[in-house]
Amino acid sequence: MTNRPTEEQSSRRSFLRATGAVGLGVAALGAAGAGEAAADDASGPQPSAAQRPAAGTRPPVHTGTGLDRLPHPLVIGHRGASGYRPEHTLGSYELALELGADVIEQDLVPTRDGQLVVRHENNIAETTDVADHPEFAGRRTTKTVDGVALTGWFTEDFTLAELRTLRAKERLPQQRQRNTLYDGRWPIPTFREVTEFAARRSRTLGRDVWLYVETKHPSYFRSIGLPLEERLADELRRAGLAGRQGRAILQSFEPSSLQRLAELVGNPRIQLLSGPTTQPYDFVLAGDKRTVADLVTPDGLRWLATFSHGLGPTTELIAPTDPATGRLKPPTTLVADAHRAGLVLHPWTVRNENGFLPADFRHGTDPAAYGDAIGWARRLYDLGVDGFFTDNSDTSVLARADFWASHEVG
Repeated sequence: MTNRPTEEQSSRRSFLRATGAVGLGVAALGAAGAGEAAADDASGPQPSAAQRPAAGTRPPVHTGTGLDRLPHPLVIGHRGASGYRPEHTLGSYELALELGADVIEQDLVPTRDGQLVVRHENNIAETTDVADHPEFAGRRTTKTVDGVALTGWFTEDFTLAELRTLRAKERLPQQRQRNTLYDGRWPIPTFREVTEFAARRSRTLGRDVWLYVETKHPSYFRSIGLPLEERLADELRRAGLAGRQGRAILQSFEPSSLQRLAELVGNPRIQLLSGPTTQPYDFVLAGDKRTVADLVTPDGLRWLATFSHGLGPTTELIAPTDPATGRLKPPTTLVADAHRAGLVLHPWTVRNENGFLPADFRHGTDPAAYGDAIGWARRLYDLGVDGFFTDNSDTSVLARADFWASHEVG
């Protein structure tokens, strides 16, 4: 055993430095050991041992792509560090990396003039201050996106220059009131700006910063003349991120989008999956009757493996909960079945707040209060997932350190 700072100590040091110890998530860090203060003075990048599983853990699935170079299991900063900063901002991405995320996620939507910007949805009513701009009041409208009627302001109705006049804000202010402190601080980033940010941070951190990129509503955008896949491939090539050795993982809820991307660039691809009774929207358009429940059968997984390298399922597909009590039921066989098909699993989304946790890991009844997010993350690692999306990278890093420690062979 080497005498180096533990992952927990490194995560806590990074968190305090990045947040100024203002209380955002500090409770989730737990009690520090008596010798931690001295260890907190240590510095330097994560050791190379983080790039491989600890002795005794299940060996990772080898995909033959750049995924094999990443730590196992993986900590994916969901929209950055969205538990602490407004999502999909450079501030959120910066903090996620400071807290130990291996990869940071982007959701892509286009502008009217065909530029790719990073927003969770093309409806930006909840994530920007667009409603405070009287000059855009007339842009408020109702659209049907993937069969759902939505009212708000939509990126495809704005030029990039117009979107640059807006500022990002917290999407969940009732649950994350502290995050509203940062409302208006950052603009909407373009995907190109994020790739440039990742290149800069790769140099300063001394490690590759990976991106995890989702095509949002790809069939919808193709139908209105703003296809995503070709634009994304062009940007990846421009940034030097394209190909099997590129530092970008591609994801989508629509299989046809991944199939199209497979023809354009060789990056690793992950099929996102929602609830078992849902359907990818491209299936709906094509009259394909298969549901997610069909796709997670052995036959469905073999089909997915023909064009993807893994799955991004909701955690309910792995560790379902009782609808009446919110408590965990026995796990499904999806982890073993997917690995048998040669697919990795990156479920979504682990968050600190009680309202997002199984009842087994909640503390008290306040949905906005923190529960045992470290315990929940550890449970997922124990079930064999290859990583997961998290709003709180620091707590997931701590859970991974516990997981690794429990499997170490002295």
